[in-house]
Amino acid sequence: MRQSSDDTGTNVIRRRRFLGVGAVTLGAAGAVTTGQLLTGNASASVGGSTATAGAGTSVSGSVFKLGVASGDPLPGAIVLWTRVVPANPGSSGILPPTVAVSWELASDSAFTKILKSGTVNATSSLGYSVHVDVTGLSPATDYWYRFKALGRTSRTGRTRTAPAAGSSPENLRIALASCQNWAHGYFTVYQDMRAQKPDLVLFVGDYIYESSAYSYRVRRHEGSSAPVTLAQYRARHEQYNTDPDLQAMRASAPFVVVFDDHEVEQDWAGDIANDPVAWPTATFLARRAAAFQAYYEHMPIRVAQKPSGPDVQLYRKLDFGTLARLHVLDTRQYRDDQATTQEGAMAAGRVIMGDAQRDWLVGSMRNSGRQWNLVASQVMMAETDYLAGVGKEWFYDAWDGYQVERNALLGDFQDIRNPVVLSGDRHRTIVSDLKLDYSDPNSTVVGAEFVGTSISSNGDEDLEAFAAEWAPKLADNPHWKMIDARRGYLLLDISADGIEVQLRAISTVVTRDGTTSTAATFRVEDGVPGVYMVGAQTGSSQSASPDESASSTDSPTPTETDSPTPTETESPTPTETESPTPSESASPSATESASDAATDVSSTASTADVTTTP
Repeated sequence: MRQSSDDTGTNVIRRRRFLGVGAVTLGAAGAVTTGQLLTGNASASVGGSTATAGAGTSVSGSVFKLGVASGDPLPGAIVLWTRVVPANPGSSGILPPTVAVSWELASDSAFTKILKSGTVNATSSLGYSVHVDVTGLSPATDYWYRFKALGRTSRTGRTRTAPAAGSSPENLRIALASCQNWAHGYFTVYQDMRAQKPDLVLFVGDYIYESSAYSYRVRRHEGSSAPVTLAQYRARHEQYNTDPDLQAMRASAPFVVVFDDHEVEQDWAGDIANDPVAWPTATFLARRAAAFQAYYEHMPIRVAQKPSGPDVQLYRKLDFGTLARLHVLDTRQYRDDQATTQEGAMAAGRVIMGDAQRDWLVGSMRNSGRQWNLVASQVMMAETDYLAGVGKEWFYDAWDGYQVERNALLGDFQDIRNPVVLSGDRHRTIVSDLKLDYSDPNSTVVGAEFVGTSISSNGDEDLEAFAAEWAPKLADNPHWKMIDARRGYLLLDISADGIEVQLRAISTVVTRDGTTSTAATFRVEDGVPGVYMVGAQTGSSQSASPDESASSTDSPTPTETDSPTPTETESPTPTETESPTPSESASPSATESASDAATDVSSTASTADVTTTP
């Protein structure tokens, strides 16, 4: 890929996400230990990925410790996933080089009618992961599945296939999630997500964080340094997948996943590390290969998404009858290095998608024949102006850092039916119109974007400080409909006449007793570009424009600090859910609370309650 330059033509070595006094970087990753070198070349897996294992000792009790999952639903197929885990986390442990794993798929949770079954060999070279692409299934149908190996039976998972091609489903329910930092809080909000029974979970990046164990707020990361080898990335994924709420959610609905930066390293861009001096291209690509392999080993994705060294074909599309087509983008692997100046951000020829992916996306949307064209983007597409008053200040890691390509794509949206972008990364809920020209407040609206907040990253924030910082900047972002700093996720109900979106916010992530409720509701109408707010809870949230009804405006701090701010001690590792006999774990109840913090913008403004006029 091309290495970008600043406006003087000098190659950028140390990047900055945006410039300005008091600006704090978005994205949490501890500094990489520069003295730790990788072995092997850029195309090879590193860190003993093919280490063989000894034979012998029983591994009963740890075989399916990481649970089960399913993903990428098609009308007649689904991917089933598990991973056989040895006694020693992050290594080949005591398992033999190959482990036979049988699987069953049934029409009921009691497995009285098994429809499909088989046996696959889980190998040490892929971390004993299992990816079964079950075909010949019925569209829009619920199925239950389980695995068996070494005398143990996994928990039961539930999944669902996509609607048939040409069918017109009445509704598609998607939960949009991202950014789950183990060290910043618990993943409790998955209990509520599970109770909402989505058809699928769309996870748009930062499934793990590569921070070291020394920077934590609630729980400590495993290990003693940032992961750089395959064994270390495996260990980090293993830790995350032992979380009981995440594990239960993965067993309850199919996932559609894509990585962002923290699955590898904070702010990596194409072939360039965050610090290219400490990580020259060859060693960074070896690290990226290790990270990609560990990601594949822990995700319910098809063999088509299996990496080849430091490269992987992750962008893809999924159809849901005539109702919707979901395009999953990869905005990391093909991008140019981040800009460091506004001139650099506006330079022609700089890409975040790359030409091949852009042509694929635009062609697929134009020819989809679907009512809704959904685009999953790891980073925010709409503009964020961080500078109050005259002038602009951008966040260069997002689409704002690639202005020409972003604006060209928004121009293409004019000829595309119902484009809606679903993003993550910011640890904020930001709901906005997509506009043809952000320099003109009266510019044509061409679509809508929903940026989902984080599952836990940033932990519980000071909402009053957040509002005080961002209230002066809301007028500079008139296309925003809401910006909110609480943790949670977005729940989308897609039908023929519109998309209704709920912000499901949780009261706290620093303890396990957080309660979740609907903080705000938004709607996109069929054939009408843009989004409007339907309503919001009263209490303590914020909104950026007085749409339709009262709106609340929590303004976002562009921050994601993994800086050392220890507050509580590490929590114990969740217990294993696997059992020697087939069983389906009980579904946790929804954690709903009317006391959830939300602010009505129609009330008197304060630091936690801000109203703006476009």
